[in-house]
Amino acid sequence: MSPSTSPRFFTEREVAHHCTKDSCWVLLGTRVYDVTAFLRMHPGGEALIRSRAGKDLTREMEGPPHRHSTNARRWLEQYYIGELDRGSGAEEVQTLRERGKAREQTEKTSAEKTNKVEEEDENSPYKLCSSVDLDKDLVDWRKPLAWQVGRLGEKYDAWVHQPVDRPIRLFGNPFMEAATKTSWYWVPVVWLPIVFYLCWHCYTSLAKGNTRLELTSEFSIPIHKYMFPVLFMMGWFLWTFIEYCIHRFVFHMKPPAHNYYLITLHFLLHGQHHKSPYDGSRLVFPPGLASIMVGLFYMTLCKTLPETLGVSVFVGGLCGYVVYDMIHYYLHYGSPKRGSYLYALKAYHVKHHFEHQRSGFGITTTFWDHPFNTAIPDENF
Repeated sequence: MSPSTSPRFFTEREVAHHCTKDSCWVLLGTRVYDVTAFLRMHPGGEALIRSRAGKDLTREMEGPPHRHSTNARRWLEQYYIGELDRGSGAEEVQTLRERGKAREQTEKTSAEKTNKVEEEDENSPYKLCSSVDLDKDLVDWRKPLAWQVGRLGEKYDAWVHQPVDRPIRLFGNPFMEAATKTSWYWVPVVWLPIVFYLCWHCYTSLAKGNTRLELTSEFSIPIHKYMFPVLFMMGWFLWTFIEYCIHRFVFHMKPPAHNYYLITLHFLLHGQHHKSPYDGSRLVFPPGLASIMVGLFYMTLCKTLPETLGVSVFVGGLCGYVVYDMIHYYLHYGSPKRGSYLYALKAYHVKHHFEHQRSGFGITTTFWDHPFNTAIPDENF
């Protein structure tokens, strides 16, 4: 509900009427929410919310089978649009209206502050959002966040894991800011041609019959061209382990509260994604940044294995990375079919964002979470 709009009251019939993908409302007690914009984001899928359109979700929010986290409840509040008028008596309706008037006054005060800021700089790139309380938040959202978060100290970890639904401005410099944003399609555009070329190169090189794996100075094993798919899948499997390790030990490191630079680095690498998980411009790696990781992976394999074998494993890992970035984007914005593999992954990943930030580090697969004891408990949605 817009801050400048008075609280509205809806009948049960009005709420029940909004049950399509173009307009979907739900209830939580007497509070009415328009969750149309959230349908594709919901970890349980669009159909699950639509099947409960116009109904009270209090039981579903409390569980079982799944009790929604505090962050999930906070997220829901941004879709609040008014109150339900059950028509059960003048006293109840009067109470609702008084509550609405009090909320209206609070929102009016907030709106005046917002309008004042916008009037000061009409063209400011730091747009305000109703999901951020400017008076209570620990950072100034009207300024770039990159140089602010390091000062949060011990409050940073709790702050960064309270997600908001708004884009983040990292840098004031427009060129630096643009360099941190990437549309999803640039990942396959940049990397798939390299994958296809290296696949062809490795297969044709192995087909010449000159590639051998030397076990000792006197004994070696010839590598047939039909071994390429095996080497390729070995690289892909190796990538899933690297994906897990990077996500767990680098992206989810807990920077020391007194270290301004490590906190800033963490926020730039991954903290900003947890603070704004639906910022579509920062869901995949910029090719420039990814090339550093890709180059290190390539050099390590080529130093460890004979060149053709190393490149064969490398291209499998590179393909695994491309699939990882595409799946990660889809888990945030896609609406997979209920019961499918991607449906389970989406539910798993959203729980990682909203409730289990210290576990559930697998993206393309949950395999490595199990031997390292970081799997999120299985719950039905």
